[in-house]
Amino acid sequence: MREFFDTSVLVAAFRRGHVQHEPSIRLLANAEKKHSACALNTFAEVYATMTALPVKPLIPPQQVFLFIEEIRQRLTPISLEPAEYYDTIQKAADHGLISGRIYDALLLSCAAKSKAQFIYTWNLKLFHSIAPNLAPLIRTP
Repeated sequence: MREFFDTSVLVAAFRRGHVQHEPSIRLLANAEKKHSACALNTFAEVYATMTALPVKPLIPPQQVFLFIEEIRQRLTPISLEPAEYYDTIQKAADHGLISGRIYDALLLSCAAKSKAQFIYTWNLKLFHSIAPNLAPLIRTP
């Protein structure tokens, strides 16, 4: 894979008022399934985030599902096997990761599995701290 998308980039791409909307939507618009990926769990993360945004009017679930469909058409979903999932959690525990950082660790395991040349996120500092071995690949759109 050429590129791997973090949830933060996809949420920004679909939220017009988001400060990082323009670079995120440009990146997604140029994505091709054969070269671009995201974690399978990203579908659920985008859904959960977009349906809970503190905006008025709220974004209806059916509209968010259309966003998910767009992601599905443009990106290849990467999932972990049970042993890979367990291994990621074990490494997270060994490194003292807590709370929701486990989800980012799982996402970064999917990015590593995809062998992406670039990992796009708006959470650079967090991603660098979780996966310093992937730091040269992690960047913003």
